[in-house]
This record gives sequence, structure tokens and C-alpha cells, in this order.
Amino acid sequence: MAPEMSAQALWFELMQFYIREAWLLDERKFTEWLDLFTDDILYFMPRRKNVLRRELHREVTPLGDLAILEEDKRYLAMRVARLDSGMAWAEDPPSRTRHLVGNLEVTPLATGEVKARTAFLVYRSHLETDSQLLSGCRDDVLRNIDGAWRIARRTILLDANVLLDKNLSVFL
Repeated sequence: MAPEMSAQALWFELMQFYIREAWLLDERKFTEWLDLFTDDILYFMPRRKNVLRRELHREVTPLGDLAILEEDKRYLAMRVARLDSGMAWAEDPPSRTRHLVGNLEVTPLATGEVKARTAFLVYRSHLETDSQLLSGCRDDVLRNIDGAWRIARRTILLDANVLLDKNLSVFL
């Protein structure tokens, strides 16, 4: 990040980044989407539990505990390749999605990276009768590599603690 970049300019640049990411996912351009991540990406979706107020520190499972997703770039690439292979039967015909991203908060870090928090809604429609609405937030750490933003870490926290859909074959 250039030191002279204003907070407003950084926010605008990252909002454009996230809008582009949403379009790549909705247009099923998964290989291009994968290029938005660093080689050392951690793509993490912890489980969320219902707990009493006094135990809110236990609501979200920590890294290394049982999670919904805990993936690196190699595993994300395998998922993308599987979707492209025609062998992902749950995605044939493919789901139609609409990713809506907003409520962006941006915090520059001392390392030169940027912490970005977004809220999302993802609508998924599959076949004639299956549909799903996922909502939550994402905490990302972004790194500027050769003038382009890349996601180095993504933590996805769903609002729901139980997923009732048949699969989670879409990316968030």
C-alpha cells in the first residue's frame, strides 16, 4: 500500500476488488477467482455454536479445532479443478449464485498488509426447487503483490450455526 494513499481511496480500491470477486464467483470464473489469493492462503470457516452469554468466547471454534472449512491454496485449486472436471455431480447442472458484499471496514496493518472486514449475502439456486441464502461476515488479510491486492487469509463466519442444504459446493 502506498503511504500517501488516503483511507477513502484505499476503501474505494478494496470495494472494487470485492465487487470484482463477487462477479467472478457469480460468472463461475473460478480459476480467475483463485488468482485473487496468495500462495500461502488460509481459507477458514469455523463452526459456530449456540452458547450462553457467559460463554460467548466459545461460540466460534478456533483454528485447529473441527471446522467447516480449513483449506490452503492447493486444496482450493483441487475444488476448482473438480468443479471444472464435470465430476462434481452436486454441481451438474451448476448452481446459480448471487454474491452481495458490503459493510466494508478497512484497517491498515503495521506489516503493510490490510485487514478488511465485509458482510455478505449469497443466494444460491439449484435445479428447479433448491435455493439457499447464506449470510455472514468475512475477515480478510490482504497483501499488495506487484500492485495487485491478494487475499492472504480469509475467515468466514456464517450467521447460521446449522447448514440445512445438501452441500456447500459454492465459494464465499
